[in-house]
Amino acid sequence: MIRPGCTIGILGGGQLGRMMAMAAAQLGLKAHIYAPEENSPAFDVAADVTVAPYEDEAALVRFAKAVDVVTYEFENVPSETAATLSAHTLLAPNAQALAVAQDRFLEKTFISGLGIPVAPFAGFSNEAELNEAVERLGRPAVLKTRRFGYDGKGQVMIRAETDPVAAWAEVGRTPCIIEGFVPFEREVSVVAARTASGAFAAYDLCANEHRHHILDTTRVPAGVSTATEAEAMRIAKSIADALDYVGVLAVELFLVTENGQERLVVNEIAPRVHNSGHWTLGGASTSQFEQHIRAICGWPLGSPARLGRVEMQNLIGHDADEWERILVEPGAHLHLYGKAEARAGRKMGHVTRVFPERD
Repeated sequence: MIRPGCTIGILGGGQLGRMMAMAAAQLGLKAHIYAPEENSPAFDVAADVTVAPYEDEAALVRFAKAVDVVTYEFENVPSETAATLSAHTLLAPNAQALAVAQDRFLEKTFISGLGIPVAPFAGFSNEAELNEAVERLGRPAVLKTRRFGYDGKGQVMIRAETDPVAAWAEVGRTPCIIEGFVPFEREVSVVAARTASGAFAAYDLCANEHRHHILDTTRVPAGVSTATEAEAMRIAKSIADALDYVGVLAVELFLVTENGQERLVVNEIAPRVHNSGHWTLGGASTSQFEQHIRAICGWPLGSPARLGRVEMQNLIGHDADEWERILVEPGAHLHLYGKAEARAGRKMGHVTRVFPERD
C-alpha cells in the first residue's frame, strides 16, 4: 500500500519528471529521480537523485530498493532496464505498454488488432520490400523509424519524386515502417488515466497545432461532435484496458472529415504524461501529473473536469524570454522548467490560459 510519505521513483530528469515530482510533493509523497544527465531539471524538486546510465544494473537495483513504485517520463526505457526494475519493485505503467509504444510496427499491429482504425502501414526488411510497400500504399506516404522518433525526428515524407531507398538511407537504414498518408483535418489527442483496479478517467479531447514538428498550441475543447468525442474516449479506454495499463496515457489521433462526417484514426500512443495534457495544470480540476501519481499509487482518481475554455502554448527556445509579460497577463498560468540554456527547438516552459466558457 502506497501511502503519503512513500517514495515515487521516476526514470528521467526532464520537465515531465519535474512536474510529476512536484505533483507527488503536493500529495505528501517524495520523489527519487534516476537519470544519466547531471543537473537535470527534475533534480531541483526531488528528495533524492541517482545519476547513472539506464544500463547500470547495480545502480538500478539500489534505486528500486529505495522507492515504493517506479514510473517514467519517456517511453524509450531499455527493455533490460524495465526487467531489472520489475524484479525488485512495482513498475507502472507495465513493461508490455513500454514494448508496444516503443516500436511503431508493434504499436500499429496492436491497435489495429483491437479493431481501432490506424493509417495503412507495412514493415520491410530490404529494398525490394520497401519499394513494394510504397507501391501498395501509394504516395504520398511517410517512412518512419520503428523506434526513437519524436517531434518529427526519424520521419521522411515520400512524395511522387522521392526515391524510397534514398529516404531510408536518410534515417540510417534502421528498422522502419511505411505509413499511408492520412488526409486529416486536425490532430487531436485524448489524455486519460487508469488504475490497476480498472478505474478510468479521461480529459476532454484537445486539438493540437504543431510548428516545425513540435507541439505549439493545444486548445480544449477540440470543437468536434459529441459522437466523435465519445469515440475518442472509447478508443482510449479500449487501449488502456487491453494493455492492463496503470497511469496516464495519451492517444494521438487524426481527425478526418469526409462528406461532412467525422472519423478518427489513431496516429500513436504515449505511455506517460504528455505535452498535450499540460493544459490540465491550471485548466482542469486535477492535473495530468497529479492524476498519474494517484493512478500509480492505487489512489482514487481525481476529477478531469475542465475549468473553462483552455489554451496551452509551449514556450520553445527564446519564447521563454517573455516570462515577465506573461506573469502580468490575466488568466495566464506560467510554468518554466528550470533549464539553463534556451536553444532552438528546446521546450523551456509553457503557459496555460483559461477563458470563460462560451454561451
